[in-house]
Amino acid sequence: MPLETMTPDPVWDADANAATVATLADHDDLRYLVWGGDWCPDCRQLLPPFAAALAAAEVPDERVEQFPVETEDGRKVGPGVEEYGVEFIPTVVIERDGEELFRYVEDEGLPIATYVARVLDGEIEP
Repeated sequence: MPLETMTPDPVWDADANAATVATLADHDDLRYLVWGGDWCPDCRQLLPPFAAALAAAEVPDERVEQFPVETEDGRKVGPGVEEYGVEFIPTVVIERDGEELFRYVEDEGLPIATYVARVLDGEIEP
């Protein structure tokens, strides 16, 4: 079931983020696993611009997997939560050939797409 928060932000400016879009487009062997909740304020803020960046980079839908998360007794529950050790949302796991390269968890101080691109470009350590 897709997350509403993964609907691309219609006002996100791909031209102003051209370097980020180019980096995402250049890495066409990556898979993005996204955990979030439409009820979550951080997800509502961070995921639409990330979805817009993926769309601008023409990342195919089959390379972006979405996992809706709910809370139960203060714990995050949903598909893959235990398997991937998801405690905070949004969490975006970046994989290549089924192996995790790095992840963005809740708030890394940068927008998700910018963080991912800077890690991929070797500008920052995950």
